[in-house]
Order: sequence, then structure tokens, then C-alpha cells
Amino acid sequence: MNHGIFEKNSIILLVGILIVVSIGGLVQIAPLFWVDSTIEKVQGMRPYTPLEQAGRDIYLREGCYNCHSQMIRTLRDEVERYGHYSLAAESMYDHPFQWGSKRTGPDLARVGGKYSDQWHADHMANPRAVVPESIMPSYSWLAKRKLDTSELEARTKTLRMVGVPYTDEMVANVTADIAAQINPDSKAARELLKRYPKAKVAKFDGVPGTEPSELDAMIAYLQILGQMVDFATFDAAGPNLR
Repeated sequence: MNHGIFEKNSIILLVGILIVVSIGGLVQIAPLFWVDSTIEKVQGMRPYTPLEQAGRDIYLREGCYNCHSQMIRTLRDEVERYGHYSLAAESMYDHPFQWGSKRTGPDLARVGGKYSDQWHADHMANPRAVVPESIMPSYSWLAKRKLDTSELEARTKTLRMVGVPYTDEMVANVTADIAAQINPDSKAARELLKRYPKAKVAKFDGVPGTEPSELDAMIAYLQILGQMVDFATFDAAGPNLR
């Protein structure tokens, strides 16, 4: 093939490059218009409970993402330290997602269930009381601040608009479900678990009372991380579990 015409004429070379790049782009982009999602759904994933979502919002407000990632890569050292590598589906309802590699503190993708609620409460109040080498600041005020629930229903509706599959029943019970998640022995807690399987129901901050604190919400969020997907089933059957 005679390359001279391209090599000697920059305009023709530029046009040729644009044509090749356009064809390559169309080949990659066009198929996406015919698929419902580029993320494989996995069994167990669900939207956050109202209390978990409130905790996630506090997590973002306090800038926890500046020191903690939620992304375990397939590298051996990461899997052995933190657990199963992260799946895209685990973040499909996160706005914004917490993937990244910034780790002043450990990755939190699998922190759910690793420690007790009391451990988390003590850690938030005084990190060095449970991890002597920690450089994390104290968040002791979270236990003293009542959780503001006034905007959570609107927040849930907004998340539904961007694709989080909250049902009408979930939206209607936002306030009731917040109270239910910190009252383990109540009938409302059993109804909550029907809407949100695997949700942990407890008075997370360890302080008796019916009013949820910001610490309740934060610990509820941390305790669900990595808990929704059954990875033994996932590894045995593959990712396409509906």
C-alpha cells in the first residue's frame, strides 16, 4: 500500500486518523445502546436501608473517603488481607461510589461483620483506644448528635430517580424503618427485614433510647459493607446470578 500520500500530507493524515478513531469508537460505544446495564447483577444486592443510607451520607460528609477506599483489587496481597475482590455490582447503587486506591487507613469494602458494634463505637470515640498505632481523628460527637431524618424521604426519592430501585413501600416507610432498625425486638424490625434482607438490627451506638444518633447510622452503614453478596455462591455459580 502506498503510504506516501498520508505521510506527505498532514491534512489527509489527520482525516485518516479521525476516520479510524471514529470507527473504533463506534464499535465500542454502539453496543452499549442495546444493553440494559454494563454491570452484571449478583444475587443479594439491594438498596441501602434508610439508616444505612444516612450513615453513608455522614461518612461522605465527614470525609472518610479521604483515607479509606472501598475497592479490593484482584491482587493476591489485597485479597489475602481484605477478602474477596470487589465486584462492580456492589457499588451499583452508590452515588458516588467509593472505589479508589487512597489508603491512609485500611480498605473498608469488607469491614461489615469484622468487628462488633461496640468496637466501632469505641473506635469512633477514641481510635487509639482500640488501635494504638491509629492516626484517625476522633468522631466522638457522632454519638451525641441526633440523626436528622427530615430529608431522608426526599433523598430516597432522588436516589430512585437515578436508578436505585426503591419501591413505593420503601419510600413510604423511610421514617418507620429508621426507628425499626435500632429496635431489634419490634414487629417493625421484622417488617424492615422483609424489605431489606440481611440488614442488621441493633442499637448500634450502645446507648439505650429510641432516638437514633448519627453514630447509629454510621455503624449501620459500616456493618453492611461486604455483607450483601454470598461470595461462596458467587464463586461457585459465576457472576450472572439473578
